[in-house]
Order: sequence, then structure tokens, then C-alpha cells
Amino acid sequence: MKDSHKPKTPVGQFTLLAASASLLFVLAAPATFAQSKSSDPAPTRASAINPATRTPSDSTFAKEAAQGGVAEVQLGKLAEEKGTTKQVKDFGRRMVTDHTKADDQLKGAVSGENITLPNEMTASDKATYDHLSKLSGTAFDKAYAEDMVKDHEKDVNSFQREANDGKNSSIKSFASTTLPTLQEHLKLARDMNSSTSGAKNTTKTATHS
Repeated sequence: MKDSHKPKTPVGQFTLLAASASLLFVLAAPATFAQSKSSDPAPTRASAINPATRTPSDSTFAKEAAQGGVAEVQLGKLAEEKGTTKQVKDFGRRMVTDHTKADDQLKGAVSGENITLPNEMTASDKATYDHLSKLSGTAFDKAYAEDMVKDHEKDVNSFQREANDGKNSSIKSFASTTLPTLQEHLKLARDMNSSTSGAKNTTKTATHS
């Protein structure tokens, strides 16, 4: 019976100590957090140094557009030389004229920007040029037309993305201005591809008539 009436002071002291420790932690936490926060690097440092006037995508787009333009001009000259139909030759001539103009406009759009535009074709475009240069007759017409459809489908998508999402106003404006011309090129390329694909059938029909 005596044991049941022993004072419970140790437990009470333990509870009091635990509560005191919790209170000290709560009081110390803001200071610790403030010290940790002040030692972290400023999250806006990069944006403060480099305002979002041009994103890497703008630079990449401009460089790829320049290389694509060089390829279109060189392949266009090849089509003028090796094409067997007026449609193919005229399309090639149109490529030389329009893409030379677009290349000049692109140079103006990036003037003042830290962007160096390439003036040579990519390895892939060079391989296409080498392949087409070895063809002749209707084989050349067909291969050139097919390449122009694929190329301009890719170009239209690329220019559309830049026109919608570009950050640099000059490059974005260039994409928007050039896009309708590329869309027209794609339509012409598809028409040319349809004609060259059926060139043999058309010739046979004309012979029998």
C-alpha cells in the first residue's frame, strides 16, 4: 500500500524537461532556418544576369534555319541543272530565289545577337546533295521531289513552333514572316511529287493517244 502512494516526481520532471526541449527547438527553428536560407544561393541569380530575351531554342532555330537555307539554295541550283521537267526546274529556281532572300532576312534578325550563323550544309544535307547529283532523268526528278516534301514538312513545323513559342522578338518575327512562304513551298513540292511519281504513266497515256 505504501508503494502506491510514492510521489511521481521523476515522471513529472521528465515531462517538464521534454516540454522545455520542445519549446527551445521551436524558438530556435526560425533563427536556424534564417541562417540556412541566407547561405543558399539566390534562386534568381541566373535570370538576373541573363534576362530571357533569347532562349537556347531561338539560337538553335536560327542556326538550323540558316543551314537549311544553304541546302535549299544548293539543291535548287542542282534541280535547275538536272531537272527534266519545267515544273522541277521552276521549283528549283524558286528555292534559290526565296531562300536566298530568307537567308538575308535571317542575318538581319540575328544582327546584334551573339549568334554565328553557319554558311555550310549539314552532313546529312551534303549526303543528300551527293546522292541527287549522281541521278539523272526522271530518277532525279522523283528523288528531288520526295526530298523537298520531307524537307518542307520539317521546316513548316519548325518555323511554326518558333513563331508560336519563340522568345526573341526579331527571330520570332522572322519565323512568322517566312512561314507562309514555306507553306506555299510545301504545297508546290507535294504537287511536284505527285507529278513526278506519275510521270511514266502520263507518258504512256500520251503515247497511246
